[in-house]
Amino acid sequence: MGSQDEHTDGTGRRALLGAAMFGAGGAVLGLSGSARAADAGSAGHGGGLKSLPVPTVIGHRGASGYRPEHTFGSYQLALDLGADIVEAGDLVPTRDGHLVCRHEPEIGGTTNVADHPEFAGRRTTKILDGVTTTGWFTEDFTLAELKTLRAIERIPANRPHNTLYNGRWDIPTFEEVLKWQDEQTRKRGKQVWIYPETKHPTYFRGLGLGLEERVAKLLRKHGKDRRNSPVILQSFEPTSIQRLNKLVDNPLVVLLSAANTRPWDFVEKGDPRTVADLITPKGLREIAGYAQGIGPTLDLVITKKADGSLDKETTLVADAHKVGLVLHPYTMRNENPFLPAEYRRGTDADAYGDAFGAFKRYFATGIDGVFTDNADTGVLARADFVNG
Repeated sequence: MGSQDEHTDGTGRRALLGAAMFGAGGAVLGLSGSARAADAGSAGHGGGLKSLPVPTVIGHRGASGYRPEHTFGSYQLALDLGADIVEAGDLVPTRDGHLVCRHEPEIGGTTNVADHPEFAGRRTTKILDGVTTTGWFTEDFTLAELKTLRAIERIPANRPHNTLYNGRWDIPTFEEVLKWQDEQTRKRGKQVWIYPETKHPTYFRGLGLGLEERVAKLLRKHGKDRRNSPVILQSFEPTSIQRLNKLVDNPLVVLLSAANTRPWDFVEKGDPRTVADLITPKGLREIAGYAQGIGPTLDLVITKKADGSLDKETTLVADAHKVGLVLHPYTMRNENPFLPAEYRRGTDADAYGDAFGAFKRYFATGIDGVFTDNADTGVLARADFVNG
């Protein structure tokens, strides 16, 4: 990964941009949630990340609590429900080099590909980031072939109501998303933001389907590769963000999984560090040299006990803010199984628990935003928090 000096020298310009971008936000980090939200909310449009309300409500794969994820139905509904940003989408490539929006390259769980006899022979087993995975993979299909498929609900046991919408929408391309963003911005009279993610970038680079150059090319084509562009780029692989840092000026976010895990690019390169190393003050300083934010799992913000209830608040929020990084943790969902134990109500896997209580607890830590499958719940919870 090179030394920290190399990162600093190579990204001085971005570090300065980051400092400028968070000048206003940084000055109010010590204030109450309502004061920070008021400050951020008054920053106006066109000011990059500073123009977003704090805490920011990010529609996770759209409004995936209500519609099959990564469809225009899901993205559209997220905006209708008040999301400040739509995570459109998780980017994976087709065989002919197009970028499409799917949670994973394996699409057996999110499309009706299994119902297409003509693609039965494409079912295969691959090793994806060290995990043996069987199914159908986007990189084995042309875009034209993928466009014959339709999206389905990924977790029907938790979201049986969403299966009503199975088969209604196709798989969006990233270019379609960029055009949709402009259309929605015009229609709604306010800037629509998106938050795409490069998925398994090391894996795809090994297949000759590098993601970052394709993302950068499309952003440049649509004039959305600038510091104040309403497109935040994210990845679980720090080297993917470092690569994007050299290609575009967009705000960049490093995603962080469980503390004891290692980003796959680290595994491939023999870098022994874990996420626990990345969230130390030293690790966060290094990230701040090439990114503007982190997207930690919520468990890195408040740890959990063995029974699944919340335990201790960590120093991550304060430590990240100290080096100028914003925090957009993931993922808040309304259904019982996804909530901390003390916020569950009953035992039904598809029933809602006390999501408002959980939102309040997480907002109180000082996070700058949160990914949620239920943007409307997040917007109401933010109003409670800011006005409470």
